[in-house]
Order: sequence, then structure tokens, then C-alpha cells
Amino acid sequence: MDSNKISTYSRLLLLLATALLVISIFVPIWSIELAAPQYPEGLGLLIFADKIGGDVNIINGLNHYIGMQTLHSENFIEFTILPYVIGAYALFTFLAAIIGRKTGLYILFIAFVLFGIIAMVDFWRWEYNYGHNLDPAAAIIVPGMSYQPPLIGYKQLLNFGAFSVPAIGGWLFIVSGLLMLLAVLLEKKVFSKLRRVKASAMLLLMLPVSVLLYSCTSAQSEPIKLNKDQCDYCKMTIADGKFGCEIATEKGRIYKFDDLGCLFRYKGENAQMQVKRVYINDYLGENSLIDAELAYYVTSNELKSPMGGNYSAYHDKGQAEIAAVRYRTIVSDWKHTNQ
Repeated sequence: MDSNKISTYSRLLLLLATALLVISIFVPIWSIELAAPQYPEGLGLLIFADKIGGDVNIINGLNHYIGMQTLHSENFIEFTILPYVIGAYALFTFLAAIIGRKTGLYILFIAFVLFGIIAMVDFWRWEYNYGHNLDPAAAIIVPGMSYQPPLIGYKQLLNFGAFSVPAIGGWLFIVSGLLMLLAVLLEKKVFSKLRRVKASAMLLLMLPVSVLLYSCTSAQSEPIKLNKDQCDYCKMTIADGKFGCEIATEKGRIYKFDDLGCLFRYKGENAQMQVKRVYINDYLGENSLIDAELAYYVTSNELKSPMGGNYSAYHDKGQAEIAAVRYRTIVSDWKHTNQ
């Protein structure tokens, strides 16, 4: 038996890593989100392998006032070469799986780690220049202030909060590296028992699926913390579990309200907000959120909700009809309530 051959498990891991690297070329690799009171939905930069996407034009307009450089994909040589570099690593990974030699695997993993380090250093350098090279003739100058976004995590920049994290392509890239690492550990006999090998391999194989599932469920409801969370419209503390509601946006942000009246007014004043789903508390469930489009509604001044919306929602139509008789009104659905 050739001692330089890699196992079938390692080959499968490398083939999966190849597929993830190819996918990462076509989806956002990194995301920088900017949040401020005047932009409740937030502004976002999506960094692909070959371009910058997202709210680039709006951010460029804001940058003009504080002297920051405008962003244009054609100004970055990285966007010209990065797709080919990632493609080359995908090809190298595929060949390492097909040829199946330990030497090739080890060289691949070391080269991949070095590429990741170089890429992050280059990204930090880009952010540093972007945030420090300011136009001295800008309309707004804050002495000693720089606007370098965080490499990863959160940072406050004037009245903007900047949040920098890997996007789906970045996570796929990270998982590819972990798959390579697992293959190296397998070939180094770090795992002594087949059972542990299988368990570890399955765990790594499930990671890409977990990333994709997370990206598809980012607009789920978030429990309202009574007597702690504030209404995003009137700024009052949400205290009544019968009327609370919330908006989940396409960008995964959650906005909470103490009744539907506040939600409708907030939504009307922020027409640019991309609403993915609205949730409302079941009137009989006591702080139990349900999908607003599937609920039944009763409206009456006798309900006396916190801010005068006076809507009550029910997941059960029969309960809504009983409430309608009590308040001498009719049952409506979301389409007729959301006027």
C-alpha cells in the first residue's frame, strides 16, 4: 500500500471544498452594514470576488461630505485577479483530490492558509486607506477623526454603527479551509478511531448546509422582552403582551412596536424599508408572536391598546369572531387591516 496516498474520506472532503470555493466566486464574500437613525433599514456594502454591490451610490454620496474616497469596482485591482485566484485554488483542490497524494494535500493547505492571511491583510490595508486618506477640503471635518471600518465586528463611526462580517461566500471559504484542515488531520492520524473520524467528517460536511440554512432564515421573529424592549416608533417601553408586534426586514433587521398603530406609522414614514414579514402578538396568547398575514383582526376603541391603534389579532378565526361580537364589530384579515 502506497503510504503517500490519501484516504477516500479525505478525497471527499477536498471535492466538497472544491465545490464551495467555486460557489464563493459568485456570491458575496464580505458584508459591511452601516446603521444610523436616518437610515433605519441600514446601508450595506456587499463585497464580491469581482465587484462591490449594495448601497454603493448612497454611501458614496455620504462619503463626499466627510472627504472619503468614492467606491468604484474598477479602481481595485483585487477585483480583476481575485476570481482567477479563487478559481485556481478550486482547481488545485480538485487536483489534490483526484491525484490523492498527501504531499499535494499538505502543500494545498499551507498555500490556502497563506492566501487567507494575505487576503485579510490586504483587506485591512484597503480599509485603512479608505478611512484615513480624507479630502482636506471636505464639507465636514472632525479633527483627529478617521473612518476606518472594522476588519470584523462592530465599530462606531460618528452617528453610524459599522458592522463587518463574512457574507455567505466568506463562510463558504472558511468552511473550505476547515474541510482541508480535517483532511490533513485525518492523514496525520490525529483521529485514532474510525467512529470519531466518521463523526468529525459528518460534522464538517454539515457546516455548509448550516450556513445556507442560516442565510435563508435570517428574517425570523424575535421574542419581545416586555418591560425592556422599546417601541421603535414612539420609544415607549413595550409592557403589554397582547398588542406588541414587529417587522422583520429583507436584511434581517427586527423593529419592535407596542401596537399596530405605531408599526403602520413607522412603516409609512420609512417607505424605502424592505419588509419581509410582519409579526403580531396573539391577543389571547400573551406575548406570543404569530405571522400577521395569517392572523384575524378585530378593531375597537374599547380595546385601548397602548398607543391607540386598538387592533387585536387572533390566530384562531373562531376566537376572533367571538371578540367581534363582544365589541360589536367585524373580523378582518391582514389585507384589509394593513391600509
